[in-house]
Amino acid sequence: MMVPLCVVLALWSLAPVLGLGVPPIETQPEQVHLSYPGVAGSMEVTWTTFSETDSLVEYSVWGSQFFELSAKGSATLFVDGGKEKRKMFIHRVTLTGLKPASTYVYHCGSEAGWSDVFFFKALEDSPRFSPRMALYGDMGNENPQSLARLQKETQQGMYDVILHIGDFAYDMDEDNGRIGDEFMRQIQSIAAYVPYMTCPGNHEAAYNFSNYRNRFSMPGQTESLWYSWNIGPAHIISLSTEVYFYLEYGVDLIFEQYQWLQKDLEEASRPENRAKRPWIITMGHRPMYCSDNDHDDCTKFESYVRLGRNDTKPPAPGLEDLFYLHGVDLQLWAHEHTYERLWPVYGYKVYNGSTEQPYVNPKAPVHIITGSAGCREKHDPFVPDPRDWSAFRSTDYGYTRMELVNNTHLYLEQVSDDQDGKVIDSIWVVKDKHGYSAWF
Repeated sequence: MMVPLCVVLALWSLAPVLGLGVPPIETQPEQVHLSYPGVAGSMEVTWTTFSETDSLVEYSVWGSQFFELSAKGSATLFVDGGKEKRKMFIHRVTLTGLKPASTYVYHCGSEAGWSDVFFFKALEDSPRFSPRMALYGDMGNENPQSLARLQKETQQGMYDVILHIGDFAYDMDEDNGRIGDEFMRQIQSIAAYVPYMTCPGNHEAAYNFSNYRNRFSMPGQTESLWYSWNIGPAHIISLSTEVYFYLEYGVDLIFEQYQWLQKDLEEASRPENRAKRPWIITMGHRPMYCSDNDHDDCTKFESYVRLGRNDTKPPAPGLEDLFYLHGVDLQLWAHEHTYERLWPVYGYKVYNGSTEQPYVNPKAPVHIITGSAGCREKHDPFVPDPRDWSAFRSTDYGYTRMELVNNTHLYLEQVSDDQDGKVIDSIWVVKDKHGYSAWF
């Protein structure tokens, strides 16, 4: 039986009300974000579509003819592990030959659909570059308290790079990956303008971290699980603390990462490399130390991350000795939904540079825990009486800013979103010498 045309037109007009509307244009780019591939003069653009299309970026130097340059990449099919087995295409295009410190405008997509127009500044490769960063972990779709301030500050040009130290969306796999889609849309207003560098957290563990491994594009060939890169006077190492906890995905990952870390630290510590980029900074999700009252790994003396695991064959090594022996200067963590600054610490003992100036030529690494960006799990409580190595603590929502000023000076400050952006803590770390010998 044929349906009268008037009925069809009536139903069509009611489609938005009845939920019968045309499905989203699946060739339209979304979830645009940048990352730094670790090669001078480059930038990687990543985005998502829900149908297969070409992967193109058109771009130009700010002030020149729009989109006079173009680059082509490729797309990979990602099938979420949920019941619906939702499919999406993750597009990656690497831009090369960029002029340091020049601003570029770009859009991405294909002739089947283009993104909005964004801009970024190409990173400088010089060790004399003094990059400014925002650091945080544990930001979700629900209660992302710090997001609006970070969006505005990023678009004002306050940051060269963002470091997101694990735990995204809460959780990216939920609702068959739709929560991950929403989170990536949410951070586009930050990540489409500056490189958004990441490490995995426990909330990414579903389906062997598949949402994390597929959605982000970090340097190296380890699906963003561990990698390193250089910026200004620093060598930054991103690692997975989660290999110590999700043994069902392979105990061998602990040893694989550890061996990679050894080689990377040895290379970064070679005299000619340390002279060029003296600061070695690590970022990993779960801390070695914390004074939270939640029985997490960092509350225990026998922390897996710090000391390793004796219940594996062979026993799995921890990270504290490795980092200490290679003179790692600063260790950045999240996971605890708080902010905590530690005195220079090694082996549960404080090694301040001096009583008056604890962070001037400190005799052990400095640890910062910054996991209070805001998520549905709210805050974590502190124990009333912290250990001697705890220097400052806050349960305010917020994030950390860092500036790598030069070879000897590094500045850190904590922003409280609860207090309208007030800086509630700050330190200068000053080092005349770097490396293992600096501890003595």
